[in-house]
Amino acid sequence: MEKYIPDIYQKSIYKINYESLYSRGIKCLIIDLDNTLAPITLKTPNKKIKDLISSLNKMGFKIIIFSRSLKKTKVFSDALGVDVLFKSFNSLKKIFTKIIADYNLDIENVALIANQMVKDIKCGNLVGITTILVNPIGKKEYFTTYTSRILENIISKKLRENDLFTKGKYYE
Repeated sequence: MEKYIPDIYQKSIYKINYESLYSRGIKCLIIDLDNTLAPITLKTPNKKIKDLISSLNKMGFKIIIFSRSLKKTKVFSDALGVDVLFKSFNSLKKIFTKIIADYNLDIENVALIANQMVKDIKCGNLVGITTILVNPIGKKEYFTTYTSRILENIISKKLRENDLFTKGKYYE
């Protein structure tokens, strides 16, 4: 069950203490696009997203956005000037490992920011990178995400019962 527990849990991507991450040696942020950085209904990045990414770039972070939505990912990548990874339906564990190899990164310098425990956080933990769980930024989700949320709710209940993780109790 520990593979589902994030290293950090915050309400949103805007509540993360990025200065603390940077001082801990995190230099690369792999950010899930859909319902982590932007609601799935948002087609282009708004000012708030642009300001966040600009701020992170100025701090010295390497930013990589990933998503299953190829067209949307390209639009965000172009508008934000960041690297992008189209994750399709491949194994996220393989994708995160590929990012680390392709960018010549050390595992301890990489953090994943995402809103799904079952798919994203689990895979990030299996690779050994820092994992940061945030609540979904929008209410609407893709159909495949709805099915993952059922399993996530079961896992969250077991983690809460064992006093390992409780949704809504945020921590750094």
